[in-house]
Amino acid sequence: MSRKAKDNLVRGAIYGCAGFTVLILVVIIGFIVIKGLPGISIDFLTRDYEDKTTYISVDAAEQEQTSGQEEGYVSSIKAVIGLNDKGQAVITKLDEDSPLKEAKNTKNEAYPVSKKDIITKAGDLKIEGISSLSDAVSSLNGLSGNVKLKITRPGGGILPMVVTTLYMIGISLLISAPVGIFSAVYLIEYAKPGRLMSTIHFAIQNLAGIPSIIYGLFGSLFFVKVCRLQYSLLAGALTLSIILLPTIITTTEEALKAIPKTYRESSLGLGATKLQTINKVILPNAMPGILVALLLGIGRIVGESAALLLTAGTVAQIPQALFGNSASGATLTIKMYTLMKEENDLTTACAIGIVLLVIIIFINWASKAITKRLLKKGA
Repeated sequence: MSRKAKDNLVRGAIYGCAGFTVLILVVIIGFIVIKGLPGISIDFLTRDYEDKTTYISVDAAEQEQTSGQEEGYVSSIKAVIGLNDKGQAVITKLDEDSPLKEAKNTKNEAYPVSKKDIITKAGDLKIEGISSLSDAVSSLNGLSGNVKLKITRPGGGILPMVVTTLYMIGISLLISAPVGIFSAVYLIEYAKPGRLMSTIHFAIQNLAGIPSIIYGLFGSLFFVKVCRLQYSLLAGALTLSIILLPTIITTTEEALKAIPKTYRESSLGLGATKLQTINKVILPNAMPGILVALLLGIGRIVGESAALLLTAGTVAQIPQALFGNSASGATLTIKMYTLMKEENDLTTACAIGIVLLVIIIFINWASKAITKRLLKKGA
């Protein structure tokens, strides 16, 4: 075989491997998009996952004999309703002075009714299974004085998981970023080559190679049980912080190594102390690399599931505290897992996958844009 033929063969293999890689990516993304796109909507992105049923008290207005009102207008509550496929009264429009906007729940707390809420009961009258809109309007127009309504706020959305994911990102980085960056500064600027430094690097390399489920088991045993944090935001964030440390330390180390030695020598030669040199010269110039480390950490947090499954819980709710009974919450990846394992809901799982893909693509774009801007600013 001639040299030219060998070169063509190697070139073909390289192009073939590159094309195969791109094809796999296109197939994966295409599958997720095709299966999940029907499930994407504004309601899917902005609603709670579970339906929320609440009893409210409202002062029904006096009926007014008016003409020209649109179909489904209920004068007693000054709102327009429609019927869903279950024969329930769905609020489609509210007047500015509708008493529903001043409603209060059983705890005497303000609970303003909004569009798309469903009235399932008014006093002792059930507003369900009605086939005629006029019958529903007549029933509700019969209300007077202070009336108790049963309101259902439809779920089917991923808002709690999105909020929990954002909480997890913020808390995890707040814990791991300072520890990781300061550790890298010590290793590059202060530590001397020797057994101690080799041991530290060996530990970091091994931490990076440990499966996340092992971290989850540790977090479940130590943070959840020993520290009594229960399944909570804080237990999950502390576990994720340990997972992120190798990435942040290693990437920050590379960013610090890239700073020319002359920068340090010039600063020290002008009378600056070691700490001043690190604070005013080295860290600002290493900032693009440090930001890359943090953005990689965000990507790891968004995609993590095994560790959080054992520490943060699977409840589809917005956590109300850092730890305790009301601090448990499922992230987007955890909800994807439970949807497939327990409910076999491929469409909703793929819809969440689309949201995750958008987040990851945005993180990659932001990483490149920020790095490019900082490098241009420092040039």
